[in-house]
Order: sequence, then structure tokens, then C-alpha cells
Amino acid sequence: MSDSASLIVVEELHRHYVVGGEEVRALDGVSFTIDRGEFVAIVGQSGSGKSTLMNLLGCLDTPTRGTYRLNGSDVEHLTDDALADLRNREIGFVFQTFQLLPRATALANVELPLVYRGVSRRERRARAEAALEAVGLTHRLHHRPNELSGGQRQRVAIARALVGEPSILLADEPTGNLDSATGEEIVRLFEELNERGHTIILVTHEPHLAARCPRAIKLSDGRVVGDGAGSEVALVGARVVHA
Repeated sequence: MSDSASLIVVEELHRHYVVGGEEVRALDGVSFTIDRGEFVAIVGQSGSGKSTLMNLLGCLDTPTRGTYRLNGSDVEHLTDDALADLRNREIGFVFQTFQLLPRATALANVELPLVYRGVSRRERRARAEAALEAVGLTHRLHHRPNELSGGQRQRVAIARALVGEPSILLADEPTGNLDSATGEEIVRLFEELNERGHTIILVTHEPHLAARCPRAIKLSDGRVVGDGAGSEVALVGARVVHA
């Protein structure tokens, strides 16, 4: 598919920092495209640049140089206010630590992004209920986070990310705080959401999780060192560890 039809276009993206008087090249010329409806893992070990890339893809930071286009918008030249607006419209975030309001119900937590958009109370309620239904939590609408299991909390967080109908779901180590069985449930939920047409980018340091994704982009030392089928790209090198 051509770049013009791609949801995300990244060309020669660099992000450099100065630490202790020395330049750190966290990203050093990264290029790729992601099309609508893809399920892509960004995989790499600590220090590979994946967290920096996630911040750039999530419009939480801007590159030192290079091009990033999200749904037709050139991100690197936007003001802080324009970046905030783009984040609100285009990106649904799912975090490792859930980041739910502890005193609010599941329904209220999911409604929150729509509050910031000024959506009416009736519409907020209807859309939040639909999002919670999409993640299988219709029976937990009025429960607070401390009344939910870890997997249920992450499902609430995913519903909150979905409720604004974003272009992409950006998930940062979404199974990191979950046991293996619950983590498997969340991965299957992402697979189901992708089958329904959602574009998902999953950032992880776990090769076997990235291998579950149809596509993986592997980073090392701020560069793309692999891009292809998750089952092939993510496990390159990982097999050596387990040999």
C-alpha cells in the first residue's frame, strides 16, 4: 500500500537527548509505515528506543528531525495545543498500570475522555456502555477499580481507549502487571478488536508476546533491525537465549 494510504508514516525519525553533556541518540533514523487495520508490535529490549518511539507515535514528544504523519497530519511541526488535540482525537492509550481513577466506577472512568471533549451526558453514557460491552464488562459497569481483578481493570482501560473512536490503540506493555493467564486473555481481546477493524500498536519487551502479532517492528540501539511477520521477527535472537 502506498504511503498516501497509510495511517502512520515515519521517515528518518531521530530523537536525540543531551545527558551529562553527551548526546544520546535514542532514535537514529527510523522509517516505516502502518496501514489501517494492522496489528503491529514494537519490540525491543531496555534501551532499544521503543519507549522513545512510543512517545513520538503517541504525540507525547516531538522528534529532533524526520517526518511523522498520523492520519494525514504532519506531527513534528504541531504546537503543544495542536498535539494535545491530535492525541485526543486520534489515539487511544492503554497503559501497563491501567491509570484508572480509584474512586470512579468503570462507567465513569470510560466516560472521562468524552467529558474532555464536551460530549453530552446522555451520549457519554451510551458510548461508554457500548465500549464496556465491547470488552465484555457489561456486568461491571458500576464497580470501582478495587472491586475488579487486574484483567478487568485492563479491560476498563481498553474500553476507555476505545470510547473516543480513535484511529489507533497504542498499548504500552499492556500485560506487564498481569499473570500469564490474564495476560493471555488481554492478548486475545486485542486480537478480537483487531478482527473488528481496530488498528493496534503494542509496545513490548517480550519477544513471545510480539510474536503473537501479525507484524513486528524490532528496534535495537535506536534503529529498526527487523520488520515483518511477528512470529519471525520477534523471536530472532530470542531462540538463542532459550537454547
